[in-house]
Amino acid sequence: MALTKQDTLKVAKLARIRMNDADAEHFMNEINGILHWVEQLQEVNTEQVPQMTSVADMTLPWRADVVNDGGIQQQVLKNAPNADYGCFVVPKVIE
Repeated sequence: MALTKQDTLKVAKLARIRMNDADAEHFMNEINGILHWVEQLQEVNTEQVPQMTSVADMTLPWRADVVNDGGIQQQVLKNAPNADYGCFVVPKVIE
C-alpha cells in the first residue's frame, strides 16, 4: 500500500499541519518507506514465538504497601514562605 502526494496532503490537513508540495513529496517517501518496512515485518513467521508483555524478561521488585508520612516533612516545607506548626500556611478563602 503506497500513499500518493494527495493522500499525504489530506493526512496533513486532518492533522492540521501546514505542508507545501515539496514537504508533501518528502513525507510521502518517508511514510511509504515505513509502510514498506511494516509489510516486510508481516512476512516474518511468529507462530512459535510466545507472547510477551515487555521486551525485557524481568519482574519488577515489589515493596510493602504500607501507609506512611514519607518522613521528609522538613524537606517539603524547606522552601515554603510560611510553614507554621509544620504545615503550609495559605490565605483564608472562605469567610
